[in-house]
Amino acid sequence: MPVFELAIAFLTLAGLEIVLGIDNIVFIAIITNNLPGDVQSKARKIGLLLAMGTRIALLFAITWVMRLTAPLFSVMELTLSGRDLILLAGGLFLIAKSTFEIHDKIECKPHEQTARKALTFRSAVTQIALLDIIFSLDSVITAVGMVGHIWIMVSAVVAAVVVMMIFADPVSHFVHRHPTIQMLALSFLILIGVFLVAEGLGKHIDRGYIYFAMFFSLLVEILNMRMRKAQAS
Repeated sequence: MPVFELAIAFLTLAGLEIVLGIDNIVFIAIITNNLPGDVQSKARKIGLLLAMGTRIALLFAITWVMRLTAPLFSVMELTLSGRDLILLAGGLFLIAKSTFEIHDKIECKPHEQTARKALTFRSAVTQIALLDIIFSLDSVITAVGMVGHIWIMVSAVVAAVVVMMIFADPVSHFVHRHPTIQMLALSFLILIGVFLVAEGLGKHIDRGYIYFAMFFSLLVEILNMRMRKAQAS
């Protein structure tokens, strides 16, 4: 892969990782909000570091599994390997998760209120670690679906977490003010999910089409945001 394409893949994946990490930041904020004020920032940073560690560990594990290309069984005339099963499962997971998330956002279902409980620092970090495993799945599967080089995936994850640690509050405020960005990211996940399913079924799709669609959609949304801002002023 040429250097230019590697750079584009890195920047695209890092940007998408930041958007996909917003939910993780929100849940970390909810948990740490019940801690004393002097340790909230520390717990939040530890939570993001745990998210980075979880993603990197899962990246190496999934990449290893995806190398299993030996045929396992055949269905009709389709021969499936371990890698194909991972791609199919990951693609279906992304499609289902994104569809449900979009449905919830359209329906505007209120989140259930939970009773506030006093937390110790250790119990808060433990809960964050467990949540990181759940919220890392879609991020990792997305990374594997977009880029074939492990070092690009790891670098993008590290870069995204560093950016989130520095700009956690501004990023959260931006996405809160512009919910269409979250909807756009969920639409990207559906697109990537379809790509993974196609790859699992032996139908190759050039990743360049994915990149073009993502950047074009993002450009249109930025123009829409500027237009809405101009009309409001």
